[in-house]
Amino acid sequence: MLALDSMDREVEITGLLIAFREGDRGAMGDLFERVYHELRAMARGRIGRGGNRPIDTTALVHEAYIRLVDQSRAEFQDRKHFFSVAAMAMRQIVVDHARAAVAAKRGGEAVHVELHDEAAAGDSPDAVDLIALDDALTRLKELAPRLCQVVELRFFLGLSVEETAEVLQVTSRTVKRDWRKARALLFDELASACGGAA
Repeated sequence: MLALDSMDREVEITGLLIAFREGDRGAMGDLFERVYHELRAMARGRIGRGGNRPIDTTALVHEAYIRLVDQSRAEFQDRKHFFSVAAMAMRQIVVDHARAAVAAKRGGEAVHVELHDEAAAGDSPDAVDLIALDDALTRLKELAPRLCQVVELRFFLGLSVEETAEVLQVTSRTVKRDWRKARALLFDELASACGGAA
């Protein structure tokens, strides 16, 4: 969880990101040590259910770290921006592994994930194909970039409404509204794609 409980911790993480941006490659290693458990908690449960997981939690976090370090043009402004970029990296990694798994099985079983909000009363889990979801998110990003960010932060990083609001610098009410709207648009897009494929 992204629960950084003190201003000192936020300042420390932001300081490491600034040092990394200014060329201190070792700063990312120090940062990774400080946020590893948070990233692991965020990744857990976000990559499929049961035996149908495209990548395990530890591998996802490590691969995300490598991608974040390898970004030669990384311009992390602060902790909030770092976690936004981490969410995008995790999304791409999970989808890349899902695509590879389907290709290896020559069109075998798709990886399904549940796009739901555990906090919403009466909201049943909705299993969707991860690759189709990624395609729908790419289209959503063209129409409404913030809605796409909300999905990446809530679904791929597992942030709460409050944490997502903090990262995006909007109100919790805005995040709740955006999450509902994004899910509705994604499900419409997924239904259209299925209908169009028939």
